[in-house]
Amino acid sequence: MALLRPYHDDGWAMTGRSPLAGDRGLPSGAVARKRAPASPRPHGCDLRTGRWSETGQVYLITTVTQGRRPDFDDFWLARLLVQELRAADALGWSTTWAFTVMPDHLHWLVELGDTDLSRLVLRVKSRSAITINRTLGKSGRLWQKGFHDHALRREEDLRGVARYVVANPVRAGLVQSVRDYPHWDARWI
Repeated sequence: MALLRPYHDDGWAMTGRSPLAGDRGLPSGAVARKRAPASPRPHGCDLRTGRWSETGQVYLITTVTQGRRPDFDDFWLARLLVQELRAADALGWSTTWAFTVMPDHLHWLVELGDTDLSRLVLRVKSRSAITINRTLGKSGRLWQKGFHDHALRREEDLRGVARYVVANPVRAGLVQSVRDYPHWDARWI
């Protein structure tokens, strides 16, 4: 059985099924986050509602720079972020299937290893921010709070999703061909 982890200490009890698991479609033992009252505008914390983490599950992660600043237009800053993705893989926390570092955000197709998803993304975001701020001799936020995740279903085509991830610079009009964009990788290439 896959190891399921809660995202936050304020989640439901870890034994048995969560009260929300049945109506959220979560597997037995998954921990669902309590819902906050509805608000007129969504907040970053709303991204965590119902999120669960499963070792071996493949996720498509998207995270955005603070204020959508194009920090990764700088070649070397983008490479520092890529180093952090590879470091997470080296620790056994993840297996990266594909990624694209866009000027103001990251798309990351990743299989979860020996950690939970929030901890993995927190590590990559915090360590990349520390390294980049140190390189630039400044301080402050690099990333917006939160991230978007999509857990791939068994029937979803992993290679098809990877092609979608690496084609982002072409769709955004940054380059004519993926070959011309320096900040992407995929296991099959």
